[in-house]
Amino acid sequence: MQNKWVKKTGLMAMSGVVLLSVIAGCSGSNASKNDPKSTNAAQGGTETTKGSNKFNLWLGWSATVNNDSLVQKNWKETEPGIEVVLEATQGDAVTALNLKLNTGGFEDAAVFNRSEIVKAAMIRSNKILSVEQYFDMPDQYPNLAAIPKQYLDQMKDADGHIWSIPTWFEQNPDNPWPGWASQTWLVRTDVLEKAGMTTTDLATIEGVEAYLKKASEQKDASGKPLIPLSFLMDPNDTAGWNDENTVLSTFGVTTGGGIIPVEKKGDELVLLYDDPQYKVAYQWMNKMYRSNLVDPEVVTDKKERYKEKNKAGRVAMNVGSFFNVDNSIWETLDGPTEPGWFYQVVPFPKVEGVEKLGANTVINPYPGYDVYISKNSKNLEAVLKFLDYSLKPGADQQQVINEGPEGKFWGWIDQPLGRWNYIDAEYDKARNSGEPAQKAKVTPELYMISSYNNDWYPWWNYGTGDKVGNEKTSKFTATVGQMGAVRSTQTYDLVKAKSGGLLEKYLPELENIRKEYRAKLIMSKSGEQFEATWTAFRDALEKRGHWTEVKQEWQEQYEVLLKEQG
Repeated sequence: MQNKWVKKTGLMAMSGVVLLSVIAGCSGSNASKNDPKSTNAAQGGTETTKGSNKFNLWLGWSATVNNDSLVQKNWKETEPGIEVVLEATQGDAVTALNLKLNTGGFEDAAVFNRSEIVKAAMIRSNKILSVEQYFDMPDQYPNLAAIPKQYLDQMKDADGHIWSIPTWFEQNPDNPWPGWASQTWLVRTDVLEKAGMTTTDLATIEGVEAYLKKASEQKDASGKPLIPLSFLMDPNDTAGWNDENTVLSTFGVTTGGGIIPVEKKGDELVLLYDDPQYKVAYQWMNKMYRSNLVDPEVVTDKKERYKEKNKAGRVAMNVGSFFNVDNSIWETLDGPTEPGWFYQVVPFPKVEGVEKLGANTVINPYPGYDVYISKNSKNLEAVLKFLDYSLKPGADQQQVINEGPEGKFWGWIDQPLGRWNYIDAEYDKARNSGEPAQKAKVTPELYMISSYNNDWYPWWNYGTGDKVGNEKTSKFTATVGQMGAVRSTQTYDLVKAKSGGLLEKYLPELENIRKEYRAKLIMSKSGEQFEATWTAFRDALEKRGHWTEVKQEWQEQYEVLLKEQG
């Protein structure tokens, strides 16, 4: 089964930049234009260009391949009538790309996780076809023509060429699927009830404080006082992903997004550490810490210890990612037999003066993968026909590409776009065996060559669940995604660090400073000490992190991006 908990990460190492010079040095000089004969042949539809109903797809990652898989057989024998022969990458993807492009190139098509390194290498090789014309042929390729224009416009080079077919994008960019949103306030409803309160009493930050005080008067099953509030301060987290960000969101600070989190407030773009509410949020955490309403071990607790406390019922309320709390403590239950059963997500409490929550999760609806087509392919029509099929708009299309058509290997349990399960016993056995070779017999798992939308997501709706609590996680994440701290990507989230520039140089140090001072801010013993620590934090940002200079370069890069996008 597709691992629903794992975030996809970029596959390119920084060492790939060095390899690009090798690629460029061995490539033809005419990198910005197609070979006229190849282009004319493609548009003219000659027999040589059209080829057979078969093509080779090179995967830009390691995988166990079985080209006789049931899903591939269905592609060949029914819809879309195309035989797709897969070839996986061996070893490092950038090294493999370098070798492939310098030894004749790939045969027909290649799919890679979106990467500027890969894109530059492909273009410089002078071995790929520009594909912009195929997005304007709705009679032949209606689904390629239906790709949101804003995605395509972003992909155009200075000459108007587009060098890949984009895949794995949100079909409705203005209403993106929120992903596995999990940054939330999580309350124990049994503790809440004993405190004589309901979830509506938690609608304000003052209400949360009142609950924490009452929770501190209760005891756990072993007779120890409950920990009113806790969160995980993981030493491996980042500025864009940590439990404190839920508190920052509550106070209006955006922590998700680009290389430096940024939010537009009025006519001004405010970067993370310049948001005055950043300080206010940590003042609140410090207030709770000094009031003994936060776990006194919050700064030093390791992840496993944090999970143990939650499983044992020691904590009355958590703030942060519920995956850090450990979703297994409710997924393994059929009823109220353990403390984990009573966990419930609640809306972000209202803070006076905060009109809008900060975004802790920024959803990038833009394409995550690119399919490049060889200008020497003899099977262009097969490639285009298959991609037009895989990119058919529809909430269940990623499921169709991944598992075959509904009714063959899987089917609806209740209703279309509801819960589903596998209906073919042999398929199910191999698919969920946990063995790559067995899984490859049934599906190549190529969901990433399709697209998705917010109407339905397969892994939120899979199976009936062995335990009643199994469904809680998907319900939690769907609810959190609608609370207001999740937004889609804006142009300012797409700013890139200039190679060899200040952003690239000082972002690691800025992250070191954040981690160093967050604990000091939270553990300050008085308001005066907090102010002194805050001053030292700002001083470190400037002296060690060159914050003002970094911001200036960020602004310059943003203006470059605006010009590129017209």
